[in-house]
Amino acid sequence: MFCSYNIFPIPIIEILLIAVVIYRLLSFFWNTRAMDLAAGILVFLILFALAGWLNFPVLRSLMHYFVSAAVVGVLIIFQPEIRVALAKLSMKGRRYEQLSEFDNFLEGLCNVVYRMAEKHIGAIIVVENQDCLDEFATKAVLLSAQFSSEMVESIFVNQSPLHDGAVIIRGTTVVAAAVILPLSDDSSQITRSMGTRHRAALGITQHSDALSIVVSEETGKVSIAREGIMTRGIRSDRFRGVLRSLFIPEEEERRSRFKDIKDWLGAWKRS
Repeated sequence: MFCSYNIFPIPIIEILLIAVVIYRLLSFFWNTRAMDLAAGILVFLILFALAGWLNFPVLRSLMHYFVSAAVVGVLIIFQPEIRVALAKLSMKGRRYEQLSEFDNFLEGLCNVVYRMAEKHIGAIIVVENQDCLDEFATKAVLLSAQFSSEMVESIFVNQSPLHDGAVIIRGTTVVAAAVILPLSDDSSQITRSMGTRHRAALGITQHSDALSIVVSEETGKVSIAREGIMTRGIRSDRFRGVLRSLFIPEEEERRSRFKDIKDWLGAWKRS
């Protein structure tokens, strides 16, 4: 007769899973307009637990009915945040076929962004990720042109008829220009010094998993918005790191580094 021992107690596993879920929810909602919702849900759960502990059956029944209606309201009101949260669960992302292709694109994008920053040329550049942005691109001026830093800069100069709006980039293709983006109304992210460009760049990241880049015409500073959070005053080295971490998987980077070392060793042996 064999005795079975539970090596991993179920309660401990459940506690760890609940802790991970709560941490992920808080990290997602932090500094967004949905943070108030998360705090309200926490208060509601505390009241629900107290109602059960104090044996208030009427209050518990009312709270059950309230939950049924509140779930539908939350799904409607916070649909953009929920869509971004579900997109985070996906392991996929827009990847480039070759690292050399991405490196060339990243170098060109970094050059044009910081060149415009030096000249105080205002710009919004949206780099599409997994979510398709055709609903915004089709209402703008379609280009479908191969990316080049000179072309992007020429779009945003004041004399250009396309400078008033954003540019959408998919892979290494400039999809559209003069794109009108949804404006953010997130008071926790918007400051008095932020104009329409920053609000638009923040707004598109609340509706999709895209990354938006803003060059301020007034200050010449570069900002990056992603997942509904904007970081201002980005330097060129960090700019490269953010885009590389988003669009290039770590496995491919390690594979590329190993290939470089292997090629170097092969060349050294031949010499």
